[in-house]
Amino acid sequence: MLTRQRRSLQSSDALAVARALAADPVSSCMVAARVEAFGIEPRWLGGQLWSADDPEYSLCYSGANLVPVVGDEADLDYFAETALAGPRECSSLVGPAHLALGLWERLEPTWGPAREVRAVQQLMALPGDPQIEADPEVRLVTRADLDLYFPAAVEMFTAEIGLDPRAPDGGRLYRNRLAGLIDAGRVFARFDGDRVVFKAEIGAMSHAVGQIQGVWVDPRFRSVGVGKAGTAAVASAIRAHGRTPSLYVNDFNTTARAAYAAVGFEQVGTFATVLID
Repeated sequence: MLTRQRRSLQSSDALAVARALAADPVSSCMVAARVEAFGIEPRWLGGQLWSADDPEYSLCYSGANLVPVVGDEADLDYFAETALAGPRECSSLVGPAHLALGLWERLEPTWGPAREVRAVQQLMALPGDPQIEADPEVRLVTRADLDLYFPAAVEMFTAEIGLDPRAPDGGRLYRNRLAGLIDAGRVFARFDGDRVVFKAEIGAMSHAVGQIQGVWVDPRFRSVGVGKAGTAAVASAIRAHGRTPSLYVNDFNTTARAAYAAVGFEQVGTFATVLID
């Protein structure tokens, strides 16, 4: 039995949802970007927003990712019971560590075991201009570049997630997703002839924050500053649009953490990600 009465969010809840997302814009960027673009109705949002009571203090997004935004222990009970009331739709659970891990503790007996639990991920933001010079050769990727960009994106995704994004359908959906990001002006790369040397994407863009993802450097160009200068270039592009650059990185990835710190990123929170088979 649900610990609190289940209810669907209505248009009248939009202001409370906005306040919840604005309370920590870096942490909530992934959800805020969708809500700002599509509103809170599930048919447009591509998922559902759950709240046990007041959305300003109890909010979780359920879609391809399950993302708890704000809540207490009773809210986590509610989110878990709501998730378990129907078929699982998400492939990962991600968000502030205390919420994501608390929610997974409730879901694991039914959904587990996880393929991987990344319990400590530094959530970072760049408070000012990059502290190192941006790579002037990093540029926006175009549709004409997609054939060259795609293999590098697959290599990065496979190394990071542990799954080949081409497996379900030969890569059609993943390629289409990349094409959509390219059309939105959110994919960046440095090319050396036909080779991608550096790549990154702005995976989520709210009115306040741009969240960088998929940072990758060709192994033959690592340890020479390409990643730092490339990340600085992407961060500069985000700042040019009046937004705060952000990203999150696994605590064990000391090389990446050092590179982002050199650019000027500072830790502002802790995320956790649960990868679910």
